[in-house]
Amino acid sequence: MADARLWLIRHGQTAWAAAGRHTGRTDVPLTDEGQRQAADLRPVVERTLPGSPGLVLCSPLSRARDTARLAGLVAQEDADLLEWDYGAWEGRTTPEIRQETGDPRWLVWDHPVPPGATPGEQVADVGTRVDRVLARCAPVLAGGADVVLVAHAHVLRILTARWLALPPVDGRLFALEPATLSSLGFEHDCPVVRSWNVRP
Repeated sequence: MADARLWLIRHGQTAWAAAGRHTGRTDVPLTDEGQRQAADLRPVVERTLPGSPGLVLCSPLSRARDTARLAGLVAQEDADLLEWDYGAWEGRTTPEIRQETGDPRWLVWDHPVPPGATPGEQVADVGTRVDRVLARCAPVLAGGADVVLVAHAHVLRILTARWLALPPVDGRLFALEPATLSSLGFEHDCPVVRSWNVRP
């Protein structure tokens, strides 16, 4: 188990992400730049994971699926890796929401998510989902095989917090860039961050 790693790949650039818009359940495709970023991951993935991972999971949204494919990974879709459901904040930028709420310090991490076109999710709900993902990964890692997850910024940040036995809201501490490779692992059998935001 000590050598097994849980690899995290955030999808490549989308137009909404580049504009700072909260992008949860809307299926926004990769931009041309996002496709290039994802393809650039392929040699890094091949070098880093020369054998077949024990498990590869990705979000069902096209930006994650396409990133996995372009990076050379054959992934199973897992709905628990969907991005945070932002409800009424979907498609909105933080400055827009701060102006509307009259709160210049508003952050999605600190406030309840109201329903919109979708029901919305609270950070604890996302924590429950990623705990299920980690439970699926645990036996594979325990068997000494690596696991790869291809998904979205906030859900992977919250998953990282839960890996470290932190509350879901502490995902705010782990800024995650598009089309980067990060890894979680063990040191003396304790869960740790092994690498973060590694670019091709």
